[in-house]
Amino acid sequence: MSEEKPAKTPSDDTPQENGEGAPDAGARMGAEAAAAVNEDPSILEGEEGGKDADALEAELAETKDRLLRLAAELENTRRRAEREKQDAARYGAASFARDVLSVADNLRRAIDAVPEEERANASAIIEGVEMTERALHTTFERHGIKPIAPQPGDKFDANFHEAMFEIPNTGLPSGAIVQVVETGYMIGDRLLRAARVGLAKGEAGGNGGGAGGKVDTTV
Repeated sequence: MSEEKPAKTPSDDTPQENGEGAPDAGARMGAEAAAAVNEDPSILEGEEGGKDADALEAELAETKDRLLRLAAELENTRRRAEREKQDAARYGAASFARDVLSVADNLRRAIDAVPEEERANASAIIEGVEMTERALHTTFERHGIKPIAPQPGDKFDANFHEAMFEIPNTGLPSGAIVQVVETGYMIGDRLLRAARVGLAKGEAGGNGGGAGGKVDTTV
Protein backbone atom coordinates (compact mmCIF):
# COMPACT_ATOMS: atom_id res chain seq x y z
CA MET A 1 0.00 0.00 0.00
CA SER A 2 1.51 3.33 -1.10
CA GLU A 3 2.19 6.25 1.24
CA GLU A 4 0.17 9.47 0.76
CA LYS A 5 2.14 12.72 0.22
CA PRO A 6 1.09 15.62 2.41
CA ALA A 7 -0.97 18.26 0.58
CA LYS A 8 0.65 21.71 -0.13
CA THR A 9 -0.69 24.61 1.78
CA PRO A 10 -0.95 28.17 0.27
CA SER A 11 1.83 29.29 2.52
CA ASP A 12 4.25 26.99 0.74
CA ASP A 13 4.16 29.15 -2.50
CA THR A 14 4.10 32.68 -0.96
CA PRO A 15 7.22 34.66 -0.04
CA GLN A 16 8.28 34.65 3.56
CA GLU A 17 7.75 37.82 5.55
CA ASN A 18 10.93 37.34 7.55
CA GLY A 19 13.03 39.39 5.08
CA GLU A 20 14.39 36.44 3.18
CA GLY A 21 11.82 36.79 0.36
CA ALA A 22 11.36 39.45 -2.42
CA PRO A 23 12.46 43.04 -1.41
CA ASP A 24 9.77 45.39 -0.26
CA ALA A 25 8.78 47.74 -3.15
CA GLY A 26 8.18 50.75 -0.90
CA ALA A 27 11.61 50.48 0.68
CA ARG A 28 13.21 50.22 -2.73
CA MET A 29 11.47 53.38 -4.00
CA GLY A 30 12.44 55.26 -0.86
CA ALA A 31 16.08 54.32 -1.30
CA GLU A 32 16.05 55.47 -4.91
CA ALA A 33 14.48 58.80 -3.97
CA ALA A 34 17.08 59.36 -1.26
CA ALA A 35 19.88 58.64 -3.71
CA ALA A 36 18.42 61.09 -6.22
CA VAL A 37 18.23 63.84 -3.60
CA ASN A 38 21.83 63.20 -2.59
CA GLU A 39 22.94 63.58 -6.20
CA ASP A 40 20.88 66.77 -6.90
CA PRO A 41 19.76 68.69 -3.80
CA SER A 42 17.94 71.24 -6.01
CA ILE A 43 15.13 68.71 -6.37
CA LEU A 44 14.00 69.68 -2.89
CA GLU A 45 14.76 73.39 -3.40
CA GLY A 46 12.38 73.80 -6.34
CA GLU A 47 12.32 77.37 -7.81
CA GLU A 48 14.80 78.53 -5.20
CA GLY A 49 17.49 76.25 -6.65
CA GLY A 50 20.15 77.78 -8.93
CA LYS A 51 19.66 81.39 -9.94
CA ASP A 52 16.56 83.00 -8.53
CA ALA A 53 14.32 85.37 -10.50
CA ASP A 54 16.05 88.53 -9.21
CA ALA A 55 19.45 87.31 -10.29
CA LEU A 56 18.14 86.43 -13.74
CA GLU A 57 16.52 89.85 -14.11
CA ALA A 58 19.73 91.57 -13.06
CA GLU A 59 21.74 89.54 -15.54
CA LEU A 60 19.23 90.33 -18.29
CA ALA A 61 19.38 94.06 -17.50
CA GLU A 62 23.18 93.99 -17.55
CA THR A 63 23.19 92.19 -20.90
CA LYS A 64 20.71 94.70 -22.32
CA ASP A 65 22.86 97.59 -21.10
CA ARG A 66 25.96 96.11 -22.73
CA LEU A 67 24.09 95.68 -26.01
CA LEU A 68 22.85 99.27 -25.92
CA ARG A 69 26.36 100.55 -25.23
CA LEU A 70 27.75 98.45 -28.05
CA ALA A 71 25.07 99.74 -30.43
CA ALA A 72 25.92 103.33 -29.45
CA GLU A 73 29.63 102.73 -30.01
CA LEU A 74 28.93 101.23 -33.42
CA GLU A 75 26.77 104.21 -34.37
CA ASN A 76 29.49 106.65 -33.24
CA THR A 77 32.06 104.73 -35.26
CA ARG A 78 29.82 104.83 -38.32
CA ARG A 79 29.29 108.58 -37.99
CA ARG A 80 32.99 109.19 -37.44
CA ALA A 81 33.87 107.17 -40.53
CA GLU A 82 31.28 109.07 -42.58
CA ARG A 83 32.63 112.41 -41.35
CA GLU A 84 36.21 111.39 -42.14
CA LYS A 85 35.10 110.30 -45.59
CA GLN A 86 33.46 113.67 -46.21
CA ASP A 87 36.51 115.54 -44.89
CA ALA A 88 38.79 113.50 -47.13
CA ALA A 89 36.66 114.33 -50.15
CA ARG A 90 36.47 118.02 -49.22
CA TYR A 91 39.95 118.69 -47.87
CA GLY A 92 42.03 115.86 -49.34
CA ALA A 93 43.34 118.13 -52.11
CA ALA A 94 44.26 120.97 -49.74
CA SER A 95 48.01 120.43 -50.05
CA PHE A 96 47.83 120.31 -53.85
CA ALA A 97 45.51 123.33 -53.94
CA ARG A 98 47.88 125.32 -51.75
CA ASP A 99 50.68 124.71 -54.27
CA VAL A 100 48.45 125.75 -57.17
CA LEU A 101 47.71 129.08 -55.49
CA SER A 102 51.12 130.32 -56.61
CA VAL A 103 49.98 129.87 -60.22
CA ALA A 104 47.02 132.16 -59.58
CA ASP A 105 49.34 134.66 -57.87
CA ASN A 106 51.72 134.73 -60.82
CA LEU A 107 48.91 135.19 -63.34
CA ARG A 108 47.65 138.22 -61.43
CA ARG A 109 51.20 139.61 -61.08
CA ALA A 110 51.73 139.24 -64.81
CA ILE A 111 48.59 141.23 -65.54
CA ASP A 112 49.41 143.96 -63.00
CA ALA A 113 53.01 144.23 -64.23
CA VAL A 114 52.01 145.52 -67.67
CA PRO A 115 52.35 149.33 -67.71
CA GLU A 116 49.18 151.23 -68.47
CA GLU A 117 50.67 152.84 -71.59
CA GLU A 118 51.54 149.44 -73.06
CA ARG A 119 48.24 147.72 -72.43
CA ALA A 120 46.83 148.69 -75.79
CA ASN A 121 49.69 146.99 -77.63
CA ALA A 122 49.59 143.92 -75.36
CA SER A 123 45.80 143.64 -75.20
CA ALA A 124 45.72 140.19 -76.83
CA ILE A 125 48.27 138.79 -74.40
CA ILE A 126 46.58 140.40 -71.42
CA GLU A 127 43.22 139.01 -72.50
CA GLY A 128 44.71 135.52 -72.81
CA VAL A 129 46.22 135.70 -69.33
CA GLU A 130 42.96 137.00 -67.87
CA MET A 131 41.02 134.15 -69.49
CA THR A 132 43.47 131.67 -67.96
CA GLU A 133 43.06 133.32 -64.56
CA ARG A 134 39.26 133.15 -64.80
CA ALA A 135 39.39 129.47 -65.79
CA LEU A 136 41.64 128.73 -62.83
CA HIS A 137 39.30 130.49 -60.40
CA THR A 138 36.34 128.62 -61.90
CA THR A 139 38.18 125.38 -61.15
CA PHE A 140 38.86 126.61 -57.62
CA GLU A 141 35.17 127.30 -57.04
CA ARG A 142 34.22 123.87 -58.34
CA HIS A 143 36.40 122.35 -55.62
CA GLY A 144 35.13 124.63 -52.85
CA ILE A 145 38.09 127.05 -52.93
CA LYS A 146 37.08 130.69 -52.50
CA PRO A 147 39.25 133.83 -52.34
CA ILE A 148 39.65 136.07 -49.30
CA ALA A 149 39.91 139.55 -50.79
CA PRO A 150 39.62 142.29 -48.13
CA GLN A 151 39.23 145.89 -49.22
CA PRO A 152 41.14 148.96 -47.97
CA GLY A 153 39.52 150.18 -44.79
CA ASP A 154 38.30 146.73 -43.73
CA LYS A 155 38.99 145.69 -40.16
CA PHE A 156 41.91 143.33 -39.66
CA ASP A 157 40.83 139.80 -38.70
CA ALA A 158 43.65 137.59 -37.43
CA ASN A 159 41.65 134.49 -38.36
CA PHE A 160 41.82 135.31 -42.07
CA HIS A 161 44.50 137.98 -42.50
CA GLU A 162 48.26 138.09 -41.99
CA ALA A 163 49.83 141.48 -41.24
CA MET A 164 52.99 142.06 -43.29
CA PHE A 165 53.80 145.73 -42.55
CA GLU A 166 52.37 149.01 -41.26
CA ILE A 167 51.85 152.24 -43.19
CA PRO A 168 51.73 155.56 -41.29
CA ASN A 169 49.61 158.60 -42.15
CA THR A 170 47.00 156.77 -44.19
CA GLY A 171 43.97 158.57 -42.82
CA LEU A 172 42.50 155.19 -41.86
CA PRO A 173 41.89 153.93 -38.32
CA SER A 174 44.83 152.26 -36.67
CA GLY A 175 44.93 148.58 -37.59
CA ALA A 176 42.68 148.94 -40.63
CA ILE A 177 43.71 147.23 -43.84
CA VAL A 178 45.45 149.60 -46.25
CA GLN A 179 46.83 147.28 -48.90
CA VAL A 180 46.34 143.65 -49.96
CA VAL A 181 49.68 142.09 -50.83
CA GLU A 182 48.43 138.58 -51.54
CA THR A 183 44.89 137.22 -51.81
CA GLY A 184 43.92 134.59 -49.26
CA TYR A 185 41.83 131.49 -49.86
CA MET A 186 39.38 129.24 -48.04
CA ILE A 187 38.66 125.60 -48.84
CA GLY A 188 35.24 124.70 -47.54
CA ASP A 189 35.05 126.26 -44.07
CA ARG A 190 38.80 126.01 -43.45
CA LEU A 191 41.58 128.47 -44.08
CA LEU A 192 43.82 127.46 -46.95
CA ARG A 193 45.96 130.60 -46.91
CA ALA A 194 45.58 133.87 -45.04
CA ALA A 195 45.37 137.10 -47.02
CA ARG A 196 48.60 139.07 -46.59
CA VAL A 197 47.91 142.72 -45.92
CA GLY A 198 49.46 146.04 -44.89
CA LEU A 199 47.86 147.87 -41.97
CA ALA A 200 47.40 151.50 -41.04
CA LYS A 201 49.80 152.59 -38.31
CA GLY A 202 48.29 154.52 -35.42
CA GLU A 203 49.78 157.45 -33.51
CA ALA A 204 50.99 155.13 -30.73
CA GLY A 205 52.87 152.97 -33.19
CA GLY A 206 50.70 149.88 -32.67
CA ASN A 207 48.90 148.15 -35.47
CA GLY A 208 45.66 147.93 -33.50
CA GLY A 209 44.62 144.70 -35.13
CA GLY A 210 47.76 142.73 -34.46
CA ALA A 211 48.33 139.11 -35.27
CA GLY A 212 48.15 138.07 -31.65
CA GLY A 213 45.39 135.72 -30.66
CA LYS A 214 45.14 134.30 -34.15
CA VAL A 215 42.97 131.23 -34.34
CA ASP A 216 44.53 128.37 -36.28
CA THR A 217 41.93 127.23 -38.82
CA THR A 218 44.31 126.12 -41.55
CA VAL A 219 44.17 122.72 -43.21
